Order: sequence, then structure tokens, then C-alpha cells
Amino acid sequence: MLKYLAAVALLAAALAPTAQAAPVAAAVDFTGTVKLSNCSGSVVKPPSASVNDKALVLSNGHCYEGGFLDPGEVLVNRASSRTFSLLSANGQSTVATLRASKLAYATMTDTDVTIYQLTSTYAQIQSQYGIKPLTLSAAHPTAGASIRVVSGYWKKIYSCRVDGFVTQLHEDNWVWKDSVRYSTPGCEVIGGTSGSPVVDASTGAVVAVNNTINESGERCTLDNPCEVDAAGNVTVHKGVGYAEETYLINTCVDTGNTINLNKAGCALPKP
Repeated sequence: MLKYLAAVALLAAALAPTAQAAPVAAAVDFTGTVKLSNCSGSVVKPPSASVNDKALVLSNGHCYEGGFLDPGEVLVNRASSRTFSLLSANGQSTVATLRASKLAYATMTDTDVTIYQLTSTYAQIQSQYGIKPLTLSAAHPTAGASIRVVSGYWKKIYSCRVDGFVTQLHEDNWVWKDSVRYSTPGCEVIGGTSGSPVVDASTGAVVAVNNTINESGERCTLDNPCEVDAAGNVTVHKGVGYAEETYLINTCVDTGNTINLNKAGCALPKP
């Protein structure tokens, strides 16, 4: 997965100071995005949630403040008071510091997500800071769709398309399923972009969360994921980035915008 420490991200930027994202549609900006201490993230609202529910922040499982999670490890309803810098729509300033009331869910198994529940409601955030949440799409992303990877950490938007889907994405000891592969050029993401929302440019909804790129062409090693198809064939695509789909999160959202892994139809990995 992407090197997530700020120092590593700064080094990556220094090595490629002239890299620029492709022009982006005006409809997609930094609204709803946040900066974490080591990653990017976003305030997301499942379709079933009320504006009066406590808001959720989405990032990567490998961005969890306790460090990388072991394969098979799932965390639910853990104490957390982590803070998040909420960006202005143009990304040029921090309009608020949001705080978690708990870690609602985190795993690096099958997917790579961390979900925090905040002390503030969606309505409070919009009323106080004028920022709306991003909608968490309930639909599987579409091949060929135009997407934007919005990094709150770097205040940068990457633009490309969904190139396709990967049956299994292997990186070191972790395996992720049905991952999104980015087309290139455009989404050559770097350290610090981990956890960025992947926004469908036509709907403005979050369809995935950015999590890795094959940096040096190695096979299935840390920071060098490989693709494994249904027949077990392994392929490596140096410089290609990936994201983990997020529509399954909605299957586990229950009353009060809580994550309930026992809810009928919940498809997220369980402890």
C-alpha cells in the first residue's frame, strides 16, 4: 500500500516536483475532503443516513492510527479521538478540525478501509462550516467511468478513468478483492494520497478509496501490488495505481449511521 508517513510522502513529492494532475471537471472539488496526520480522507454520507446522524470519515485501513492491521484482523467500535482537518471547497484552507468519537470499523482484509464516527452531525458541519458530505455510492463502479482521486493531504486532484477491476490484488501479506485499477496517465498517486476518496465525475459520489500503486515493478511485495486473476495468473503493472470499492459499506449501515456487521446482507469482512 502507499507509503503513508508524511516524511515518505514529502520525499515522493520532492522526487517528482513537476508532476501535475490532468485538468478536472469543475463539479469535483475538495468539498468533504479531510487531511489526516498521515493520509487523506473524506466525510461520507451513506444514502440511508440522516443529516442529524453523527458523520462518518472514510480513509484506508492502513491509515489507522494504531498501524497496519494483520490479515484477517477486523476492528469494530474502538475508542478514538483522532482529529481531521476539514478543507474548504477550493482546498486552500482548513475550515475546521473535526474529532472522532470512535473508530467504527477498520480492516485490511478483502478491502482496505477505516471508518470513523465523528462527534459532529452532518447538519452541524454544514451549518457551521458550509461543507456538505460526499455521498457514498451504493452502486458498483463502472469500467471506463471518469474519476477524480481527491487528496486532502496534498490538496491535489488526480484525474483518470476506471481501467478495470482486479479479481485479487496481492501486496505483501494482504489480499484485496475486486479492486479498481486506474488508467494511466493521470492517477500516478504518491504517498499521502492513501485514503483519498475516488469520486465518479458524472455523479459526484464516492465509489472507492485510493490505496496503492506499484512503485518499482516488483511482484507482490510491499508497495508493489500484483494482480491475480480467477485462474491464478499473476501480472505486474509498474506505475499503475489501485483503489478499493466502497459500495459494500452501505450493506452494513444501520440505524443511527452505525456499522452493524450482524445486519442482514452485510458484506464487509467480520472479526
